[in-house]
Amino acid sequence: MATEKIRRARAQRLAFWGIPLSIVVLGLKLLAWRVTGSVALLSDGLESIVNVIAAIVAFVVIGYAAKPADADHPFGHHKAEYISAVIEGVLIVVAALLILREAVPAVLSPRLPNAPVLGLAINFLAGVINAVWAYVLIRAGKACRSPALTADGHHILSDVVTSIGVLVGLGLAFTTGYAVLDPLLALLVACNILYQGGKVIMRSVDGLMDRAVSSDEEAAIKEAIAAHAAGSLGVHDLKTRQAGPAIFVDFHMVVPASMAVGEAHDICDRLEDSIREVNPGARITIHVEPEGEKAHGIRVKVIEGMKR
Repeated sequence: MATEKIRRARAQRLAFWGIPLSIVVLGLKLLAWRVTGSVALLSDGLESIVNVIAAIVAFVVIGYAAKPADADHPFGHHKAEYISAVIEGVLIVVAALLILREAVPAVLSPRLPNAPVLGLAINFLAGVINAVWAYVLIRAGKACRSPALTADGHHILSDVVTSIGVLVGLGLAFTTGYAVLDPLLALLVACNILYQGGKVIMRSVDGLMDRAVSSDEEAAIKEAIAAHAAGSLGVHDLKTRQAGPAIFVDFHMVVPASMAVGEAHDICDRLEDSIREVNPGARITIHVEPEGEKAHGIRVKVIEGMKR
């Protein structure tokens, strides 16, 4: 539990600092647009407005998700982070639609941007800041098991890709004299943002649907059970699910009908400790069944041959 609290505190700190940082990046991108009048740079700036809103939502939701379990939410508030990620995905789609509204008319009457070198330099600085921050958020999101931070990091990373495309496209428009490249690039940016927004939404919805842990994590759980289940007769019906930073593990353990409750409890304690070694903070539920009880659910094959 202490490890989880540390992770939650770190996630909240990063979410908070994401707010002023996203505002600075937004200011730089809007400044780049103002000095150039570029539709592509405007599209990049519009996406950064989403970053500001998403950073605020992430900070609020991560704080709420960190609340301890209560009578109305006995399993905690972890899934609130997925709501933040869904909101961010929707906002990304809205940003893409706003960009399309600006870009489509500009294709019909294109014009070369003003002061392109200054505008591109300002936008490049904003892109560097975003690239560093995206790396920090994605890495921290995985370490803290925070869907909100991870979604925010991937969104900002897509923003970096957008900025690179804008820099290249505007450079080509300026050097070749083809002004139409500016709004066409904005259209490509919008399509990329739509794609990224769709991915964020799908990942978040998947989390809300109680997706199981990754195959590597499940294999580690099975190995931990197999190595420390001595005294039991077998394990079956292993289920896992992930809710934000929390992992829930549930399975049935069969013991001899004559085994004392205290002895069965000792085995459960040993199994819980071994599982938490590979997944700190895991919530574990073990259903003890007497020998002769008809097995049901999904049998864990790796445990059938365990030593006793």
